[in-house]
Amino acid sequence: MDNFKVQLADIPFDITKADANSVWKNCLTIIKENVKPMTFNTWFLPIRPVSFENNVIKIQLPTQFFWEWIDEHYNHILNKAILSVIGPEGKLTYVITDEKESENELKISIAKNTETNSVSTKSTKPTTGNGSSSKDINFNSNLNPRYRFENFIKGEGNQLARATAGAISDNPGETSFNPFFVYGGVGLGKTHLIQAIGNRILEKFPDKKVIYLSTDSFTVEFVEAIQSNRVNEFQNFYRNIDVLIIDDIQFLTGKEKTQDLFFHIFNTLHQARKQIILSSDRPPKELKGMDERLISRFKWGLAADIQPPEYEMRIAILKSKAEEFGMTISTDIVEYIASNITSNIRELEGCLIKMLATASLNSKDISIDLARKIVREIASDRKLNLSIDDITKIVCEYLNVPENKVRDKTRKKEIVMARQLSMYFAKEFTKASLKTIGLHFGGRDHSTVIHACSSIEAALNDDSQLAEIVVKLKNKIELHYK
Repeated sequence: MDNFKVQLADIPFDITKADANSVWKNCLTIIKENVKPMTFNTWFLPIRPVSFENNVIKIQLPTQFFWEWIDEHYNHILNKAILSVIGPEGKLTYVITDEKESENELKISIAKNTETNSVSTKSTKPTTGNGSSSKDINFNSNLNPRYRFENFIKGEGNQLARATAGAISDNPGETSFNPFFVYGGVGLGKTHLIQAIGNRILEKFPDKKVIYLSTDSFTVEFVEAIQSNRVNEFQNFYRNIDVLIIDDIQFLTGKEKTQDLFFHIFNTLHQARKQIILSSDRPPKELKGMDERLISRFKWGLAADIQPPEYEMRIAILKSKAEEFGMTISTDIVEYIASNITSNIRELEGCLIKMLATASLNSKDISIDLARKIVREIASDRKLNLSIDDITKIVCEYLNVPENKVRDKTRKKEIVMARQLSMYFAKEFTKASLKTIGLHFGGRDHSTVIHACSSIEAALNDDSQLAEIVVKLKNKIELHYK
């Protein structure tokens, strides 16, 4: 970095009058002078400027992986560029969206006259409203601006869901598609589609209150509202939403209090002709453990499934994503990936990103041999399509323990064993946070989950009977859900 080059794109450049595009354009000009062309095209061209206020430039990164890679390998270059363009008070904020959770921001503050940075997380949980009809200034919809109809790949498997989404966007709450219930397997674009509806509605009706959140986030907020004696405030906030979008509604199963609260919120919104949009990994009739009153209401509108993408659609997705990432890959590589990754859009994108990372790190071109290697790795590392409830059911059936008992406060030995094993396997086989896992077992906190996992791991070396149970349960889980 001793030969770091600085050359601004806009000369003269007045930072006091600059906007996000001009600031980021100058940063890119500097970065381009200090990295290889392939690195620049791979890791920096896909980034989009969002805003520039008070010396803080906010940028949108395509994925969590992008942030992790840039933070590890190019953070120093970014810091230098920000210092050169904005000055010693400059700050950079990454905006990243995980498809399973609400938007997160990771701020990198550049200290004056230093090249070090500190990273902190900032919650974007919506500010609780006061029930007013006008949109609050600090209202946060939690929508990812990248999820739009324009970049949602069309196919036979999503035709009905896509057409319905378009109709709702034009007239939210006034069609017969209320609620709109989208279901399908993991990684098929449900989150993209339901957020695209929210983004389109905000474009057409900017005064409407649109909010997106996962079921886990909704549950966590509810638990926190109970603990802080703010349940009425919590209910009032959601009862005044114009468009409520909730992802992975299947995770409400087994949560009786949260279901009861959601039932009343649902009724209030529906009667007021407010739009409700839900996603799930299964149709309403298969939501075992869900209140029949809710299942009945989920069927009031339209339930539309999204099927795995056909071959032509997989080809289109790969070409679209490659263009988005600034990649140049041959037709035979695209066809090879499309032929071998067949059921999950997210894995198609993951394959491209992993090829980019590997080729960039080793300064090599993307070849068919590299594609074969990455596809094999993705196939062997593929996560099981499991929920915490699925795991709990398997464990409880094997140990002959009533499933509902593991959520109680009982300290009976067999119940504690079933609960700890369920937490242990949930941590291993799902991407759920420790806090989320704890909530599935009677609202316990993350420290209980840590204790449960540690207890199982510690006992494995000394308890041969437990070790045998763990092996059999692991095989049973993998056998049923691979």
